[in-house]
Amino acid sequence: MSTLRETEANARVVQRIESLSEASPRQWGKMDVAQMLRHCQLPFRVAAGEMEMKRRLIGRLFGGLAKKKFVDGEGPFHRNAPTDPKFRVAQVLDLEQEQAALIELVRRFGEVGPRTREPHPFFGPLTPEEWDRLMWKHVDHHLRQFGV
Repeated sequence: MSTLRETEANARVVQRIESLSEASPRQWGKMDVAQMLRHCQLPFRVAAGEMEMKRRLIGRLFGGLAKKKFVDGEGPFHRNAPTDPKFRVAQVLDLEQEQAALIELVRRFGEVGPRTREPHPFFGPLTPEEWDRLMWKHVDHHLRQFGV
């Protein structure tokens, strides 16, 4: 499996982000392209320690089990998976601005990895390697959502 800490894989993800346009066809879900790009930024901000999120009861109860599938599992995320309300994006956004912001976060994550010392708000404590797999799988999931 690719990871964002691998230079070539990181560059491929950036190219995929750059290839998105307003005309990119949504395969599933409700977000438009710019909203998806903002949505993808938020977990990077959590991993960087820039956005705090408390663990909720559901994560404490089921996060460890879900981690085995979502973080440790080999397959991609399934379509329409639930998301934390703080990660939902509904406002109208500028595509180019959101592309640039996500590209910067992807590149920075590739260079320095996760900076948070806090547990993931749903999955609990993660190693840097687990953060890397999770972040790659999440951004790949949403890029596939728009056909890239």
